[in-house]
Amino acid sequence: MGFLVALIKLGIKWMPKSIVLWAVNLKLKGIAEVKDYAVDLDARTVYANTLLYGETEAIEVRAEQFGIILDNGAYKFILQKVNSNKPWLNNTFAFVLGKAFPIPVIPQLAPFMPLAYALLKIELELPEQAVVAAIAVKI
Repeated sequence: MGFLVALIKLGIKWMPKSIVLWAVNLKLKGIAEVKDYAVDLDARTVYANTLLYGETEAIEVRAEQFGIILDNGAYKFILQKVNSNKPWLNNTFAFVLGKAFPIPVIPQLAPFMPLAYALLKIELELPEQAVVAAIAVKI
């Protein structure tokens, strides 16, 4: 699995930005336009600059310390740090920061979840030792 993870990370790093922007903006036509983005899976950072349709000012979002955890045999997504240039968006993100959300089990995608976990595995920095101990036992 290590070679496959390294190959996927390399593919993400080398993917031409113009092709990704074209494909994403084709899907978001009439809703938004992604002006810029950056993804670094090793540093666990994602940046996006998006202009919503009909708006004049772009929204910038930078997410850090995100990933997938394995808890009692279930995969969960957690986002620990995110910043935006919009105060209302920062306030909205405050509701989800630090919470682990279950990833729905989709039968067609279930075989790929171990690969997604290997790509986005994160070590949690939680103050509650009982939670950290419970997660460490499962890994």
